[in-house]
Amino acid sequence: MNITMIGTGYVGLVSGVCFSDFGHHVTCVDLSEDKINRLNNGEVPIYEPGLDELMAKNVQANRLAFTTDLKTAVKDADAVFIAVGTPTRRGDGHADLSYVMAAAEDVAHALTDYCVVVTKSTVPVGTNRQVFDVIKKARPEAEFDVASNPEFLREGAAIDDFMRPDRVVVGVESERAQQVMGEIYRPLFLREFPIVYTDLESAELIKYAANAFLATKISFINEMATLCERVGGDIKAVAKGMGLDGRIGNKFLHPGPGFGGSCFPKDTSALARTGQEVGVPMTITETVMQVNDHIKRRMIDKVMALCDHSVNNKTIAVFGVTFKPNTDDMRDAPALTIVPALVGAGAKVRVVDPQGRHEGEALLPNVEWMDDPYEAAQGAECAIVLTEWNEFRALDLNALARAMATAKMADLRNVYEREDVMAAGFVDYVGVGR
Repeated sequence: MNITMIGTGYVGLVSGVCFSDFGHHVTCVDLSEDKINRLNNGEVPIYEPGLDELMAKNVQANRLAFTTDLKTAVKDADAVFIAVGTPTRRGDGHADLSYVMAAAEDVAHALTDYCVVVTKSTVPVGTNRQVFDVIKKARPEAEFDVASNPEFLREGAAIDDFMRPDRVVVGVESERAQQVMGEIYRPLFLREFPIVYTDLESAELIKYAANAFLATKISFINEMATLCERVGGDIKAVAKGMGLDGRIGNKFLHPGPGFGGSCFPKDTSALARTGQEVGVPMTITETVMQVNDHIKRRMIDKVMALCDHSVNNKTIAVFGVTFKPNTDDMRDAPALTIVPALVGAGAKVRVVDPQGRHEGEALLPNVEWMDDPYEAAQGAECAIVLTEWNEFRALDLNALARAMATAKMADLRNVYEREDVMAAGFVDYVGVGR
């Protein structure tokens, strides 16, 4: 199959590379000449483990190409995927669909033969019908179908998620479009991965419902962690006891400084806004968003209390600022709330993150970036574990304590046990929910 992928951001690039590895011929299109030049030179503009090797393999096999020429790329395509950004729109919390609609209009003018136009971007319910209307208005004679194919990729594990998905969701309204989509995903069908065919609206809602539910689990366990701290419980034991219930499951029951990233904050906001527009308030989702904001602020209070309620002129070492490990994504990361608050309170903040510096330097001004956690901790009054990178899971606690002026740790990911930290020479330690 000939596939065109519009957008070479996280979703578009990962999807395009993986489709090419299925054996399809994929052309990735982007408006940015600089990005396309970098991709043609073998440079991957995002950090995702294994993506650079997989991309190089399929470029060499002549199954993967990059261009700014949308018209030529769409000309012979069996399917065109729209994978552009849908950021939260300022002012009303809804998803900004301007990039999606602009791409749809460009596709309309480039269509020559029958094609399935597939929305891969996360979009509110009703968007695919809008895409259909945009194309039909621009090219009434065009022969095409519209499909909804939301992605469920976890940053840091995206390739494995694409190749071994829990499910593939496809919203279609014609047998011909379903056949095209079935052929595209045939390698997964042959390996018996579930492919859920449904209508357009249901496909759009599945994505939002899934992300809102996972965000709910995170906010719930974070609230339970706060309760544990007040009544003397251990959130690890509580989460384990909950997670062993097959109806609940153990995933997303890890307390921490709140959720961030490219999906959960944006998608919960968009779902809440959709509910408001149609008169069905999404009360649980709205509360989840409020709890998440509160949790981030509570982490600041936790650090301040550990530092005797003042960080003025104190050196703080922060380990990890990306919203999760194995990614360079800083979007809505808890660090963007916590670190500026510490800087604003007069702290001298040193940051160590294996991949966060590229985006983080612009987002976190007035901090010192360092490559080594022990160097960052030299003379520091407090160390904060903010992102659970593997590099921070097995630190030499004795060496860390010796390097610090006052060995205190705020373990906001519960990576360590208090007994181990204190035995290594720390004078104080706080976790979350313990």
